[in-house]
Amino acid sequence: SARRESESAFGDGRLIVEKAIVGGRHVEIQVMADAHGNVLYLGERDCSLQRRRQKVIEEAPSPVISPDMRKRMGEAAAEAARAVGYRNAGTVEFLYDPAAKEFYFLEMNTRLQVEHPVTEMVTGLDIVALQFDVAEGKKLPLTQEDIRLNGHAVEARLYAEDPAKGFLPQTGRIVRFDPPAGVRVDKGVETGDEVSAFYDPMIAKVIAHGATRGEVCAKLAAALD
Repeated sequence: SARRESESAFGDGRLIVEKAIVGGRHVEIQVMADAHGNVLYLGERDCSLQRRRQKVIEEAPSPVISPDMRKRMGEAAAEAARAVGYRNAGTVEFLYDPAAKEFYFLEMNTRLQVEHPVTEMVTGLDIVALQFDVAEGKKLPLTQEDIRLNGHAVEARLYAEDPAKGFLPQTGRIVRFDPPAGVRVDKGVETGDEVSAFYDPMIAKVIAHGATRGEVCAKLAAALD
């Protein structure tokens, strides 16, 4: 079936057969690179909780990545950025196989990702400010040894969707938008705004940070309630 589709669309029926990773995790590494050859990796994010292949919940650090694996993945991501002379914030995405404890390259996003706040919360760094510094030609003010992960952070994306219709995107006026206290809320709407059909249905992000994963999940759940 795949060969027929390929021949029909591209006139070429050759296929690449990829290994199936059962129970794989979507784990990505945040990198930051300047114009002076310095590349840092800022830990990892686990973005495995998705719907329709779109991320919904993201957390840092990943609950399945050990310190040794973090170092391996981080160094691989930094090397990928270094190899192409990259300069900016970027995200190197991997598929992680928990059973085999191996990881496989997926892609690199040459921009800041929606889920960057969880990395900011656990590293204490302002990645957007670092981007401005790099764009101005400044050197990164840190070394890899300076990067420390503090606690745990989890982000939930808020979507304008209709649960009664399989969570399909929904348009209309926002009657009330009342962000919760005690957590970080990155929002793109206010009460009275219209959600149109011309953009992604994500309208805000709610990010909780704390000492442990359990504490953070409870805090985020309370904020969402």
